[in-house]
Amino acid sequence: MSAPTPVPTPTPAPAPRTVLLTGAAGGLGTLMRGLLPAYGYELRLLDMVPVEDEPGALTADLSDRDALREAVRGVDAVIHLAGISLEASFDKILRANIEGTYNLYEAARAEGVRRVVFASSNHAVGFTPRPRGDDPLIPVEAPHRPDTFYGLSKCFGEDLSQFYWDKFGLETVSVRIGSCFPEPTSVRMLSLWMSPADCARLFHAALTADGVGHSIVYGSSANTRLWWDLTSARALGYEPRDDSEQYAEKLIAEQGELDPANPDHAHLGGAFVTDPPRWPH
Repeated sequence: MSAPTPVPTPTPAPAPRTVLLTGAAGGLGTLMRGLLPAYGYELRLLDMVPVEDEPGALTADLSDRDALREAVRGVDAVIHLAGISLEASFDKILRANIEGTYNLYEAARAEGVRRVVFASSNHAVGFTPRPRGDDPLIPVEAPHRPDTFYGLSKCFGEDLSQFYWDKFGLETVSVRIGSCFPEPTSVRMLSLWMSPADCARLFHAALTADGVGHSIVYGSSANTRLWWDLTSARALGYEPRDDSEQYAEKLIAEQGELDPANPDHAHLGGAFVTDPPRWPH
């Protein structure tokens, strides 16, 4: 089995750029810490827990507004990955994902940061039926249909991003991330998987494209079994290079094909539409 396409020698950003990476100690943050510097970015790292092997990283909670002001001061852009990435109680989601995202945006506005890349999720539209047969790919214009409090918080983040663009001119690319892991771990992920290398390509495009206003894009690789439309992501200059199909034979042999009669397989959000959700993404 071949590995995903390695990251090529990237074209650096048009000018030296400092980017605040929130959630830098998390799974996706750790992957991006290793990949984004090759694009010419100097990363300023932030997490609520110490970032391993990064003595200069900032340790602060998203509820600490003063710390967030310090963290965003002088940066060119923010990649906002921090928050709870699984379903949790509404109170926990409210503090981390809703109030925390507001605090981050308000700090960015106050310090004159001009662009944010916001980690949204497929779970913002999780109750959308998945395409079958000749059905068209799911467009980014699909209405919000969150499948969890977690998904609801991502709807809030997208709407907050729109508000900060309309009201204050703070640009955002909201990336509805599918499943970003070194390789997919379920048959469902064959449709939503985004390789870490493609994720870095998409984040780079989101940071450097002109005139994004508030744009919503789906984040996945160029998967043979793709469920959603990548047109708006490609409009940023994103060119995915990986495909989950190389993992399909093994996963289908272990798990079987998706079953249309299984409610976990009927919607974009997978098992997040059931209670309790059973899959990580």
